[in-house]
Amino acid sequence: MASSSMDPEPDAIMYKALPSGITTIALNRAARRNAVDPTTARKLYDAFLKFEADDSQKVCVFHGANGTFCAGADLQEVAKSALSEAPHFGPVRGRNIAPMGPSRMQARKPVICAVSGYAVAGGLELSLLGDMRVVEEDAVFGVFCRRFGVPLIDGGTVRLQAIVGLGRAMDMILTGRAVGAQEALQMGLANRVVPKGKALEEAMKIAELLLRFPQLCMNRDRESCYYAAYAASSLEDALRFEFDNGADVLMKETIEGAKRFAQGEGRAGKL
Repeated sequence: MASSSMDPEPDAIMYKALPSGITTIALNRAARRNAVDPTTARKLYDAFLKFEADDSQKVCVFHGANGTFCAGADLQEVAKSALSEAPHFGPVRGRNIAPMGPSRMQARKPVICAVSGYAVAGGLELSLLGDMRVVEEDAVFGVFCRRFGVPLIDGGTVRLQAIVGLGRAMDMILTGRAVGAQEALQMGLANRVVPKGKALEEAMKIAELLLRFPQLCMNRDRESCYYAAYAASSLEDALRFEFDNGADVLMKETIEGAKRFAQGEGRAGKL
């Protein structure tokens, strides 16, 4: 995703909007193990906004090129920067840019993360943006920034506990230990574990499956889940939002779906 001819890393973020409706966004800074500097954070933020704004694009697959997902913030750049002057280190104001870029956003359409190599520190936080994580068998998650006094300020303390539970999140956050793919699967951090080199392929297959479903219904259910997880004030509030959010889908997609079922489609649980 090039910005200008003066950009020393025009391909730090690679963005592809495929005719199928699947967008791929890739971190591509091999020399830094896809660590994110301020310029890359801005590009990544803009890439997610671009995906959201394109009505032809339905699902995003987010991954890291060169065999690793993301090693976190580029601490070599942080060491020489004045953080108080960096706009992406400013306070949270809605969905404004964050230190790692899009981590104050909850994307309005499905995002699947394909995780290879390391997803650590800010890279772990970026992986939590996904609704699902497809993880290669030798991948490693971890709050590796624990040892360097770098706090989780890109949603790690918020999203991790919602995904794996408070106790497991505290284990990872306090100790900073490495968590491999199989343990990540057991705790719910990984949704699928695949052979090395196959995460992107499997994530694309899942994305292709999601394209086949009625999109309004799928996205409303997704939105209701996130409201219940992060915004609901009570069970009643969550149930009310779920009902109100889904009610108009009945006329727009459900009746047509019921007719297709009555005609024999989808019997025996076939997708």
